[in-house]
Amino acid sequence: MAEQLQLEKGNIRISNDVVSKIAGMAALETPGIAAMSGGLSEGWAKRLSGKNVQKGVTVEVGQLEAAIDLRIIVLYETPIHEVCRMLQQNVREAVESMTGLRVVEVNVKVEGVAFKNDEIS
Repeated sequence: MAEQLQLEKGNIRISNDVVSKIAGMAALETPGIAAMSGGLSEGWAKRLSGKNVQKGVTVEVGQLEAAIDLRIIVLYETPIHEVCRMLQQNVREAVESMTGLRVVEVNVKVEGVAFKNDEIS
């Protein structure tokens, strides 16, 4: 469903795909994030780099608010709880500043750990 903001001179609609892309790009820019996870498919986690930043991102957009779910792969030896808190903050700030929507929640599911020299495709 597309986001619709009512203004004095008309409506502004922000699609879910736009919010999803903003969230995905902010996530990949967060230190400690190796990649987004596409979820489980035939028992294997698909790992995706910046080529398709919407993978691993699910959004629910309401009239003035958005909720975001992220599935990620973190780098080994990074404090997962700290990386996830930073991720939540970065995504919230990016979406709110670019869209004007209020982000009510950013849920993070860590689906894997990657070594720095792992090839993530």
